[in-house]
Amino acid sequence: MPTNLTSKGQVTIPKKVRDALRLAPGDGVEFDVNREGQVVVLKAGARRARKQDRFAAALGKAQVKWRTDDLMALLRD
Repeated sequence: MPTNLTSKGQVTIPKKVRDALRLAPGDGVEFDVNREGQVVVLKAGARRARKQDRFAAALGKAQVKWRTDDLMALLRD
């Protein structure tokens, strides 16, 4: 799905990509380059939401019932 770069450095995001990301007019997008050198397009805030979800899923799952003072004493000794 080739597209052309304008003189202002703008491109049109193809409809197939807009639909996959559920982008609507006025939505923000984020661009990143992965380790393979590929450009990744994300809906703005998608990366932040994914990180929050990962931590939210782990919240309250620890089986160790340490008090902060006890843990700090153990780590410092």
